[in-house]
Amino acid sequence: MEYYASLEHEDKELKSVGLELMFLTPEKYSAEDGISAVELSKRVNLPLEVVKKKLNILKEKNIAIVKGINPKLWTFDQYNFQRLPEDDEIFLLLCSFDDVDFDKYFSY
Repeated sequence: MEYYASLEHEDKELKSVGLELMFLTPEKYSAEDGISAVELSKRVNLPLEVVKKKLNILKEKNIAIVKGINPKLWTFDQYNFQRLPEDDEIFLLLCSFDDVDFDKYFSY
């Protein structure tokens, strides 16, 4: 659990990338198979290299799916996310909604 506390403290970028990917709908990305790291980088306002690192962390947890080679297209795997243990640090990070502005992801 110590890792989660430090992850929560230092990794707002991972949370931002993870939530953006989680709430993306097919209408919001230009390619049929997902969103490119470049597009995602612009949406979350983070440098491309940071976004790529965070996507790879999510991929290692099997909650980000990548298709293609150039460009790689990313989607969120809701099924695998729901199968993560409830005490998993990534699960806890992405389920901590205290400081999340949902208006950013949804239009009413």
